Amino acid sequence: MSLAIFIVEDEPNVQDSLKVVLEGYLEAKVVGSAPTEAEAITWLTANQGRWQLLVVDLFLAQGNGLGVLMALSAMGRKGGVVVALTNAASEDNRAECIRLGADAVFDKTVEINEFLAFCAAGK
Repeated sequence: MSLAIFIVEDEPNVQDSLKVVLEGYLEAKVVGSAPTEAEAITWLTANQGRWQLLVVDLFLAQGNGLGVLMALSAMGRKGGVVVALTNAASEDNRAECIRLGADAVFDKTVEINEFLAFCAAGK
């Protein structure tokens, strides 16, 4: 069975690119995506255990990725790797993401290769 990935990203072009790259590079399957905090939380609540990799952007069309991480933590996340992939990978944001349960944080403009290597290592 291939790695099941859920993407939280509000930019359709970025979402599409991530899907193509992750499915091709990791031989994975994107099982869903959400452009907003509320939609992501709804999906994650209804689909606990259905994903192995969660990729979360911090800036969303509504809400933010930190809210998604907070909700996931409150759900008592079981398994699955959580990665924040954002243009806002400041030291403070990285620390907050890790504090809220993210396994790693990558800057999507300059750390995409590191992101892919991290995902492949955990596959």
